[in-house]
Amino acid sequence: MRIAGFVRGGRALAPLIAVLVELGIIYGGGASPAAVAYGYSAAALFPVIAWLTKLLLDAEPDVQRRLARLSIGPTREATAGVLAALVLSLAVCVAAMAAPWLFNGIDTRVNLGAGLALGVLAHLLAVPAAIAVGALASRAVTGSIRLGVTVLVVSAVLVVVLGLSGSIAPWLVPPVMATARALNGKYLPTADRLAFLTGWAALWCAAAFTGYGWLRRARS
Repeated sequence: MRIAGFVRGGRALAPLIAVLVELGIIYGGGASPAAVAYGYSAAALFPVIAWLTKLLLDAEPDVQRRLARLSIGPTREATAGVLAALVLSLAVCVAAMAAPWLFNGIDTRVNLGAGLALGVLAHLLAVPAAIAVGALASRAVTGSIRLGVTVLVVSAVLVVVLGLSGSIAPWLVPPVMATARALNGKYLPTADRLAFLTGWAALWCAAAFTGYGWLRRARS
């Protein structure tokens, strides 16, 4: 129901255009190794997926959301929204993984197999964190569209700024930029490095979704 309302209401159009523009910019400049291309793709799509999540969760009227919480319980209602965002986000990631092949944007001579696997990992690490940011910026948490947009924009900017090399507090944000840098290095990242990034992302998302659940209960 959430996805149907999101699509039929026309809210999906703006994120779709943003995705197409970003992918065209990323892959329109020539071929690059798969790991590099997909690392940049995951980082660039992070704010779009967060925005998509916020729009999806905000599409449901407040009264309908409260009725759903009463009928199926607050945990199932909140989880349903996150799962709906996950379905749409994974569809975006599939499109992002397929898009460079339409633009001849992948250099097939350089570590193709490993690059594809790392690209899948980069997108999977970015998606839950982006959904968490979008959920925390949703109207059910912030109470207003203005505050929600502010939370979304500030969070997206901080992910980039605090994710830069040499940041004083990189652990405050998910490892979106760190993953992109790891995939853009001269050599592919080691298994230890990938395990570290995965653990970092998992811990950050666990904290963010815990905060989201607490805020939903407190403001329902």
